Amino acid sequence: MAALFGARVRRLRVAAGLTQAQLGAAVHVVSTRITQIERASGAKPTLELARALDAVLGTDDLLAELWPYVHREAFPDWSRKFMAYSERALVIRQYAAHVVPGLLQTEAYARAVLSVGRTLDGEEQLEERVTARMSRQERLGGADRPQLWVVLDEAVLRRPVGGPAVMREQLERLLAATAEPHLTVQVLPFDQGEHDVMGGSLTLLTLPDDAEAAYTEGAHYGQLVEDPDEVRSFALTYDRLRAAALPPLMSLDMIRDVMEDSHRGAKVPSRSERRRLAQEQLQQSGGGRLRGGGRRVPRRRPRP
Repeated sequence: MAALFGARVRRLRVAAGLTQAQLGAAVHVVSTRITQIERASGAKPTLELARALDAVLGTDDLLAELWPYVHREAFPDWSRKFMAYSERALVIRQYAAHVVPGLLQTEAYARAVLSVGRTLDGEEQLEERVTARMSRQERLGGADRPQLWVVLDEAVLRRPVGGPAVMREQLERLLAATAEPHLTVQVLPFDQGEHDVMGGSLTLLTLPDDAEAAYTEGAHYGQLVEDPDEVRSFALTYDRLRAAALPPLMSLDMIRDVMEDSHRGAKVPSRSERRRLAQEQLQQSGGGRLRGGGRRVPRRRPRP
């Protein structure tokens, strides 16, 4: 992609009748930087530079639209493959242990999360990463949007990433997201104790050809799993997490409680209380039983 980007820049520059030095001056970089871009050598172009080249060359955002694919090449092969799968997935199931998943992050929350880490190299790179993350969220509003099911560890709600104001906005974003029919959010409370994915996160992707992949991630590593037997094992693990988590409606109540209590210790109902509250919710909503995402299935009437 870097080579394709460079070839486009060179062709557009020549068509515009500009030398490398002239184009460099117009976008406020040295001519050798243009040479590097055209030869796909050295540091990859920044998003800011791609936009500047579009403006000078009159290319209607062509280079800025190519930039995310160039940017992706900086990631390991398995990470690039996971991102490519995510863009095609029909169903995305995630368990998040530490932070809200990227697809549901606000810009301020994403900036706080991305501002820490061993691979960050300055403010410009931070803004590029934030822009790339926000752009990936656009698919949730598109015609090909996936079904997204997220299980959040309670720690995700209680860790005030970015400070109280940023965290409150993020919790509001979670509450708003659940109004969408293709989004389901559950919370796994602390009182469930230990489980198979402690210390990491898990994502399961269902692709258009019904193939599935799993992605596990820790603080400084990630692993893409495509072996069908291993993926089935991870899917079973995810189903257990989903079953142990609060039902969707109760999860929303907990998010509201944490938000209103400013992370000072919202009460988590006991298991018996949760069963009682869930039954009350069902009775108030018509007596159906909850199915995955909060949808209700009417009870069948006995035959006469």
